[in-house]
Amino acid sequence: MRIIIDAMSGDNAPDEIIRGAVDAALAFTDVKITLVGTKSVIEKCAARRGISLSKVDILESFSVITMEDDPMCVVKDKKDSSMALGLYALKDGADAFVSAGNTGALHTGSSLIVRAVKGIRRPCLAMILPFPEPVMLVDCGANVNAVPEYLVSWADMASIYMRNLFGIKRPRVGLLNNGVEEHKGTQLEIDAYKLLASDPSANFVGNVEGCDIPFGPCDILVTDAFTGNVVLKYTEGFGKFFMKTLKNMYSQNTRSKMSFLAMKGQIMGLKRQFDASEYGGAPLLGLSKPVIKAHGSSDAKAIRNAVRQAVNFVKTGVTEEIAEAAAARRAEKASSKNTED
Repeated sequence: MRIIIDAMSGDNAPDEIIRGAVDAALAFTDVKITLVGTKSVIEKCAARRGISLSKVDILESFSVITMEDDPMCVVKDKKDSSMALGLYALKDGADAFVSAGNTGALHTGSSLIVRAVKGIRRPCLAMILPFPEPVMLVDCGANVNAVPEYLVSWADMASIYMRNLFGIKRPRVGLLNNGVEEHKGTQLEIDAYKLLASDPSANFVGNVEGCDIPFGPCDILVTDAFTGNVVLKYTEGFGKFFMKTLKNMYSQNTRSKMSFLAMKGQIMGLKRQFDASEYGGAPLLGLSKPVIKAHGSSDAKAIRNAVRQAVNFVKTGVTEEIAEAAAARRAEKASSKNTED
């Protein structure tokens, strides 16, 4: 298996990306890792940190897509960037691609270079929210403008993903809304509710309010990308705020510090629970090959876990199952149309 990693994108590139890639190469001995980036920069960073590059390959690139760049630059002005060349390498035979770069550019490039599975109109970005019972949030950053049919498609793909990678036999699907009643929300939510409720492949449990998300009302939470990204960023921010508050509380005096020592194991477990790097990144569901969007601030641990996620994505055959489900839906629609005619 060959995994391509964008070495030049992200807040901590290339140092943390390189370290994470090498760690992954050592951890997954049956996987070949290729770093895409400026070779001289990668080699200097590795030498400065005392990292051996013997376990990874390097694919030379000549530019970097920044967070400020227009998403279309990946197929126009910066076709020689680490992100673009990584996506072309995926298209030409690699098994998966990992990038911590510009989400818009990654979504655009993936859609235009790697291409979506036939029958999937819009791939979506799916992220695991770090709660006691993990919740997959879709979409959380790819499609700001959505229509009800997209949400049904995303729910179906996320169900396949959660079934294969998390072992949940019949994932519960919830629709993010401002009330549990089926008439609540904008027209998008009202129409999406009706479609999800009538979809036999979705284990739909109804509307889910924001206050209920941490308590496990569903395994998959569908929404448009604007709302989903707000929920994701708030969850990440609240996790940091909560841990900072705990740290301040336990460092006030000698007695509180002693209390911390007594509770250290539980507190560190709680910290890991809120740590997004434990899951590595967000898969772009609906593409013909796996693409993992790592967090922009990913460290080496997050990159290593993103590679683990990519490996599991490939091994479990999620893409193939999504393609089969999309083909079945096309056949069903064609049959219905012929019956009507």
